Amino acid sequence: MSYLTDIFLIALGAALINNFVLYYFVGICPFVGVSRRVEMAFGMGCAVTFVMTIAAFLCWILTTFVLMPGAPLSKWVAGFFVSADVAAGIDLTILSYIVYIFVIASSVQFVEMYVRKFFPVLYSSFGVFLPLITTNCAILFACLMIMSNIVGVDNPADAWDLGRALTLAIFGGVGFIIAIVIMAGIREDLELCDIPKPFQGVAITLIVGGILAMAFMGFTGVDSGLRNAMIPM
Repeated sequence: MSYLTDIFLIALGAALINNFVLYYFVGICPFVGVSRRVEMAFGMGCAVTFVMTIAAFLCWILTTFVLMPGAPLSKWVAGFFVSADVAAGIDLTILSYIVYIFVIASSVQFVEMYVRKFFPVLYSSFGVFLPLITTNCAILFACLMIMSNIVGVDNPADAWDLGRALTLAIFGGVGFIIAIVIMAGIREDLELCDIPKPFQGVAITLIVGGILAMAFMGFTGVDSGLRNAMIPM
């Protein structure tokens, strides 16, 4: 498989086929909480995409050079204290969750300060949901998926490089924007409808989200078909 074909399939898969929200059901909190207006939903989607890209970049760097077994930086530092054989076997992936959460929280703080300074109206619209990006499991999910394609591969040559990692993060964010903006558009129209009281609010939002997830199931298998069509036999 050529590099560009691989990049294309990762991008298409993250944005549509394996949409983080509608396929893996991660990032549901902002998907439900910040989808009342299209403008607000789009702003939240862009913020999540930016944080996800920054977090993916930092997590790929830390995983490759510090956390994975035999990582060069960890091996070099440990070489001052233990033998070379022991240093080569050091595995810090057990710290991945702590490191990734720290990276995500730091990135969110940076975005929050930037939005508050340059887009005060948008910052006021976000309310408590902007700091809650810290707990957006879609971003942590992207970092863990990148780690699994670096550490968990049998052939080191198949490990994801920085380009593949950033492609997953950027188009995973695009998929989040698509999902939340569609939901916001539907919720704006639902305000004009006579919805029975028991279904109003979060209830109808979850029902619509389930219908959207079933609609996106129509993309299932598209990546396999494209892979077979794009790879010469």
